[in-house]
Parts: sequence; C-alpha cells; structure tokens
Amino acid sequence: MKLTDLLPLEKWVELEKEVTRRSGLDASVFNTNGIRITDFKQWANNLCPAIKATDKGQSFICAVAHMNLAEQARQTRKPVIEECDAGLVKLVVPIFAGDEFLGAFGGCGYLLDDGEVDTFMINKTTDIDEEEIEQLSRGINAISTDEAESLVRYISDEIRKIQGEG
Repeated sequence: MKLTDLLPLEKWVELEKEVTRRSGLDASVFNTNGIRITDFKQWANNLCPAIKATDKGQSFICAVAHMNLAEQARQTRKPVIEECDAGLVKLVVPIFAGDEFLGAFGGCGYLLDDGEVDTFMINKTTDIDEEEIEQLSRGINAISTDEAESLVRYISDEIRKIQGEG
C-alpha cells in the first residue's frame, strides 16, 4: 500500500498547503524512503533553501533529520518534535495503514522555543560562509513547543480522518 492509496496526490498537496498556511512551516508528505511525494514547496525561511542546495546539507542535515525522526515516529507510532542539526524545528507525524508504515507528514524551518541556528555546524557541513549563514538566518520565525504540539495534533487528526478513523 502507498500513501496515494489513502489519498490522491492533490489532496496530500491540499493538506501540505493548509499546514503551511496555519503554521508557516515547510510542510511535506514523505514515503517510507524519505522522498517527498508532492512537488509543493514553500520555504519557511531563507536558510533552508541554501542548506538544501548543497549536496552535504541535503544529505547530512535535512535527510538525516527526517530519516531519524521518521524512524522514531514509526517505532513509537507517535509524532516527534525535535531540532535538526541546523538548530531548526522538525516535526514528523507517522502515517500507517493498520500496522503498515506508509510514510510521514513533516514540517520544519522555524526555531523551536528559544533555540538558535547552529552556524558553526552548518558551515562545517556545507562550507557556506558563517556570515552568509547569519544573514540568511535573520528573521527566522520561532514556534513554541505548545504551538508545535498543537500543530502535530491537527496533522494527526487530519491523518486519522484520511485513514477513516476520525
């Protein structure tokens, strides 16, 4: 079974857009291989596109964060809210059909509570100049843990409806 067996691709895009509208986060649906299933993209900040534009940033910051949190969500069958190695919030809600893990709904790109961007780590991983990282980091919005938990509840409720459990 695939995610598109639960919901047509255009409906997954609608949910991504609604989560982005509600939160401002970069929202995406991922299959079990950590690959986005839609082409909807609305960046939550100016830093993330620069990180993802580098092979090492995509591979060693973004993909690692998603795969680790998606695996944690799969194992616990519960949403996960953490920070990626860049210091930005990453939330993951697992999607199951019965006991079969189909993928995850993710959102990312804001600072969690009073967190801060890890310019040193980003520089060492991507070779982006630290001053450029600081410039790109200006104005990144913050999300409180309470707001992130509320958003995860909303996403979880929407997924339950999609699964016919809501």
